Amino acid sequence: MRPPARGTTRLLYGAGLTAALLLPAAAPAQAAPPSRTPAALPAADGAKGQELPGMPTALDPRAETVACTPASEEKAKKQDWSRQRLDLDRLHRHTTGAGVTVALISTGVDPGAEGLDGRVTVQGQAADDCVGQGTFLAGLIAGTGGSTSRLAGVAPAAKILALRGTDRRGDPDSTLVTAAVRAATAAKADVIAVAVALPRKDAALTRAVAEARKAGAVVVAAATPDPPSRGSGDEIPSRTYWPAGEPGVLAVADMLPGGTRPDGALPTGSVDLAAPGAGVVSGGPRGKGHYLGGGVAVATAYAAGAAAAVRATHPDDPADAVTRRLTATAYPADIPQLDAYAAVTTVLGAAGAPAAGPERAAEPVAVRDTSDTDRATGRATLFVLLGSAGVLSLLWAGFALSRARARGWRPAGTGTTES
Repeated sequence: MRPPARGTTRLLYGAGLTAALLLPAAAPAQAAPPSRTPAALPAADGAKGQELPGMPTALDPRAETVACTPASEEKAKKQDWSRQRLDLDRLHRHTTGAGVTVALISTGVDPGAEGLDGRVTVQGQAADDCVGQGTFLAGLIAGTGGSTSRLAGVAPAAKILALRGTDRRGDPDSTLVTAAVRAATAAKADVIAVAVALPRKDAALTRAVAEARKAGAVVVAAATPDPPSRGSGDEIPSRTYWPAGEPGVLAVADMLPGGTRPDGALPTGSVDLAAPGAGVVSGGPRGKGHYLGGGVAVATAYAAGAAAAVRATHPDDPADAVTRRLTATAYPADIPQLDAYAAVTTVLGAAGAPAAGPERAAEPVAVRDTSDTDRATGRATLFVLLGSAGVLSLLWAGFALSRARARGWRPAGTGTTES
């Protein structure tokens, strides 16, 4: 079942954490429905939130004409959970990624988009971002947030080289991706972010990635595509996607606010790092409004921004050292979780491991690939915590009662003894 053309997304703010709930809205008659929109995101209790349109990952391939994603008329008023999780406010006191160029291979980037401030160079057809996702991702990598500075990207002073790796509707093409990687290498990009994932290995793409790495670029790629729908129940075997599976490429997966991967996420053994990929706010190519997006491409953009921040802070480090730094300073979990602040500030030893415990941006959470195991573990943990709480309550009550009696307290109705 395909989602409606313009789902409306309500942001709910509670307990210092942003989460989201997709609320379907009627599609305008003139717009073709996107074939893939952000998956249903976790809801959270809290005060009344605000509504933002969802950013699609691709447009409907069945439509006779292409109708681009319309401009958002809504603006986010608060910082979303992903920026809080990465502690970008504190990171920006150390670096903003100045002097670094990130080549973004996606659906294109609008050079005049809000918050990108003329720092976007485009090649080919990349200035035409009909889908809008590439501009959304560029804001996460290098956006200033425009009038909402707390919605800045990871490296808001970095430059973006926009390259198209998809057709105008957002469907990836191996020939376009290969050409884009080669163009990024020729332009001497410091970081190459491939926001698409291809199901088959391609010899030309393999050579292009190897040449990029030899030239000194950090290559970051989506570990999997986003599934057309989450939680469909279909059994999908684990497989490797490309170019994430190429040697030396940092393969990135998405995680939810609680640390788990989304239900229905495509399984793969080629994941090096997890990053926020749900309920994320950024801008688009039309207007100054905000959208809500998610998925593996969003997580890839965050990792690419972190790579840019590291390159700006440690300009003499080779590409492999940057990748090692990102993984060595990540939160330890089934899939290590990106910590851009620790990657920038941690002192690494001779072996590439932290010389001391990294100063963390936030409390770590556990990432697991199997949602069924997570639910069972969660129930067991809850029972243990409840049981422990009961025992502690009894012990505290006994202690408090003995202390009270020692001070002369007696239950009501038993009389008192005066000295």
